[in-house]
Amino acid sequence: MDITSIIASIPLFEGLSPKQCADLGTIAVRKYYSKGEYFFSEGDDAAGFYIILSGKVKIFKLSPDGKEQIFHILEDHEPFGEAAVFAGSHYPASAQALSETPVIFFPTHKFISLISQEPSLALSMLALLSLRLRKLTILVENLSLKEVPGRLSAYLLLLNENNRSTPVIELGVSKNQMASLLGTIPETLSRILKRMNDDKLIKSDARSITILDKAGLIELAEGLRKLG
Repeated sequence: MDITSIIASIPLFEGLSPKQCADLGTIAVRKYYSKGEYFFSEGDDAAGFYIILSGKVKIFKLSPDGKEQIFHILEDHEPFGEAAVFAGSHYPASAQALSETPVIFFPTHKFISLISQEPSLALSMLALLSLRLRKLTILVENLSLKEVPGRLSAYLLLLNENNRSTPVIELGVSKNQMASLLGTIPETLSRILKRMNDDKLIKSDARSITILDKAGLIELAEGLRKLG
């Protein structure tokens, strides 16, 4: 598939005219990253932003003592690095490939020049940034105000919200990565998962979690229920 057709199929650019997609294609660069390879590190100049074609990308920060806090696990067709591009500053976090990940890269200066001529591109990006901010706000609230069972429940409900057609949540990350995302350790996460299984709120295995009692998860997320 040519790069203009790929761009037209990406939700971020939904509704753009064929000419606008073709214009984006003139500045887009295809890149490939191996598992474990960094796209950028926190503090690097914002050279551009990326859109994932396939694979997974981890957005995270490291504390001074080396502890990792994951903010997002991103998948197919999701962009990252775009906020720093609009701010014209440095990347506020690091990005690393969790698997082989082909991407499309849009250089900062060329993209800014293009959207100055095509304001509809900026509006589309603004909608995406608003959604990303909502997810980050939920994460911060969960980490600061909820106990681990409430954080995990809120996280599962958020994942289910993205695909309401099924109660089965496919886990695209390891338990270690999920623990980091929730601000806990793998051993604690495993204990909480077992207790949630015992309470018949969920049924979990190595690759997926099935929601059995959504109302119960909501109560746990809101602090109205305790695990048995």
